[in-house]
Amino acid sequence: MALQHKFGDKLRRVRERKGITLKAVARSAQVSESLVSQIECNKVSPSIDTLMAIADVLDLDPEYLFRDFKKNKKVEILRRAERESVVQAEVTYQQLSRSPEPTDKFAVEAFLLEIPPGAEKGDREYGHPGKELGILLEGQGELVYGTQTFDLDTGDSVSFQSDIPHILRNTGRKMLRAIWIITPPRMLFARR
Repeated sequence: MALQHKFGDKLRRVRERKGITLKAVARSAQVSESLVSQIECNKVSPSIDTLMAIADVLDLDPEYLFRDFKKNKKVEILRRAERESVVQAEVTYQQLSRSPEPTDKFAVEAFLLEIPPGAEKGDREYGHPGKELGILLEGQGELVYGTQTFDLDTGDSVSFQSDIPHILRNTGRKMLRAIWIITPPRMLFARR
């Protein structure tokens, strides 16, 4: 099995630059010289304690060791041709983000909304846990939020806790188009 995270090259470069022998690193870290050599050659993956002991001997900031790991997180790209659309009660929801993994506690779900004149999205009776953020790209509308009503126009943005009943209604004469972001996701487009 190939090692997923390779620290050996970095450790060897620093050790050689500082002119420290394998034997000296091993003795100070209280591990075998053979183990240090295997780690430097990326043949074994060290325990976190061993890795930190070697980093300490080399006076090496652990951030340097893990920097590449942090820079290589997953990026989700949803191509325009791959977007799905769903129509519910005359409102079209066009997928702008992939459905997140169930374990992603910071997940959001994003849509391009198209609401025809007189139509609306939301619920007069119930809210749901989380927050919403909307940006009107075209058209006019109103947000009914609990007992309050807010007029919205092209270019306006709105954000709110979504646990209060709320409705976005198109009050104009043309299509209302908006980008809408919800967290936690409602999972309108479940992963396939």
